[in-house]
Amino acid sequence: MNDNYGIGGNEVKTDASEAFADIPQNRTLFAEKLTQTAPVKPQIAHGLQTIEQVFEHYKPEVSMDFENAEGGSLKETLNFQNLGDFGIKGIINQSEFLKTNAVYKEEYLKIIKQLKTNKILKAALADPDAKKALLDAINGMMAELRNSK
Repeated sequence: MNDNYGIGGNEVKTDASEAFADIPQNRTLFAEKLTQTAPVKPQIAHGLQTIEQVFEHYKPEVSMDFENAEGGSLKETLNFQNLGDFGIKGIINQSEFLKTNAVYKEEYLKIIKQLKTNKILKAALADPDAKKALLDAINGMMAELRNSK
């Protein structure tokens, strides 16, 4: 009796049924729900050879509800046309709400960097009189910007 076995996660005889082929080592199988609602009758999509063809066939999208700073709700639909659309940049690029928040985030990070590294600013914030003068100047600039609209 000659038992031929392959090495892998599970013990599988190499003379197993030809109906099931092993996935080659350099390939990946993706199994994922690509639509929000399940079809009434499941269907098999034939002839899809690439990931781009799968995205073109299913046209995956998701509706998102975002909450703004005032507590209001904003609805946006995100569409996915390739795997890059699932990354942070891909999702942000599809949403005006997220783009705006990304800009705010960058500005806040710049301010934090200044607060940590700018010695003159640190000294001004440590002195109560200089801090008050700085806040008065900032408030004056903000009032001027509001009035210029």
